[in-house]
Amino acid sequence: MSDLFNILVIDDDPTMRDCCLQVLSRQGCTVQVAENGQQGLAQLQMQQFDVVLLDLKMPGLGGLDVLERIRLIDPDVSVIMITGFATVQSAVRSMKGGAFDFIPKPFTPALLRTVVSRALEQRRSRPVDADPPAEAVRRAGEAGPGDTAPPAEAVRRAGGGVERLIGETTLMKRLRMMIRRIGASGSTVLITGESGTGKELVARALHRHSPRSAAPFVVVDCGCLVDSLAEAELFGHVKGAFTGADCTRQGRFQQADGGSIFLDEISNVNIFTQHKLLRVLQEFEVGPIGSDEMVRVDVRVIAASNADLAERVKNGCFREDLYHRVNVIPIHLPALRDRRGDIPLLAEHFFRVFNASRREGRLKGISDAAFRVLEEYDWPGNVRELENLIERSAVLTDHETIGEADWAWDHKGSMPGHAEGIPQTTLLCDAEREHIRHVLARYNQNILRSARALGIDRKTLRQKARKYGLLGGVEPPPPPQ
Repeated sequence: MSDLFNILVIDDDPTMRDCCLQVLSRQGCTVQVAENGQQGLAQLQMQQFDVVLLDLKMPGLGGLDVLERIRLIDPDVSVIMITGFATVQSAVRSMKGGAFDFIPKPFTPALLRTVVSRALEQRRSRPVDADPPAEAVRRAGEAGPGDTAPPAEAVRRAGGGVERLIGETTLMKRLRMMIRRIGASGSTVLITGESGTGKELVARALHRHSPRSAAPFVVVDCGCLVDSLAEAELFGHVKGAFTGADCTRQGRFQQADGGSIFLDEISNVNIFTQHKLLRVLQEFEVGPIGSDEMVRVDVRVIAASNADLAERVKNGCFREDLYHRVNVIPIHLPALRDRRGDIPLLAEHFFRVFNASRREGRLKGISDAAFRVLEEYDWPGNVRELENLIERSAVLTDHETIGEADWAWDHKGSMPGHAEGIPQTTLLCDAEREHIRHVLARYNQNILRSARALGIDRKTLRQKARKYGLLGGVEPPPPPQ
């Protein structure tokens, strides 16, 4: 753990709040407390947290209700439920509601540290392109006397806006300027670009720079939508609408009411659901499954795709009218190889983040020779690939300074200066296989989480894993040569 992380404890028991505060503060985390659900939600509206410890049984607003509202305020925060009324049913309900884990009272400090550390590791492992939210919030709290912006505005500016988009190249400066301009509008936006370029980060920046910034930002990973359940997930359903619908449930559009909805990898939505989606974008009303009534929604739609939607329209895989409806304002994100001048800035940022979490001692830096290799490499995985490389190097290096040798082996010779005499096609296959194997190992062969980290859908990952013989087990990454 490190002081880069911000933790909120919501519990009506003062002894429990004090215990969590003392244990986690000793680990270098910034810990804040709330004595009830309403107070905790108010703090979440004002500030971003990495982990929330939430009591299940509280007077007034109960833990499960608070959990549901937390998911609307910040879908990315890891929520750990704590309670003295531990039952299988309550644990299952919490996990279904989006909780990261469940701790029964009484628990030891060691167990608390272990579960929180795993939650923070999950938070840290998410692809980012700039400062962690807690660090941005910390800086927002250090504003000088000349900064008269209210706290919520300071957090909005520092915690998720264009300031998190690292880069000083002309392309990045133009992108930040465009986001500021577009964010203030309510227009639908289509973000395109290769996997790993930061499409969700840009979507969040658009939301943060809009009048809707205090309302929910709801993320829908269209690549993970099961065709038979896509309509229910997006538009909701009423009790008894189909087998297993034991209660009425809001869809993602209703959850985003008043805010923004981010349809990531929209190209994966099936043709039937595309028709329903088109009506929502035209009329801004949804029809829950099993209901004859339409429900009005007020949402700003931001879509993203790494596939060429115009080409998919030509192939009959994507509706032309839906394409024109989402492509009102296009934003294309440059590949990392097209802004090589930003590579050192990004590498330095990721180095600081991962160096701060090392337990074996801090590293001194990255050598000049290693930086030159980074700038020459084409980065097919873009910023996400660079982040993963810096993390692996920070974890595995035995030296005080990360050097060229610390990551040349990682790409099986695919990085510049190491490919003499070896067919490039073989190198690319080897590099892809090693990268997929590493990500599968990192997420314990969880296909969904691994696919998200790789920026591909589950079907593609399974196909590649079968091709490389990786589904039967995960081998450890090869040692440095």
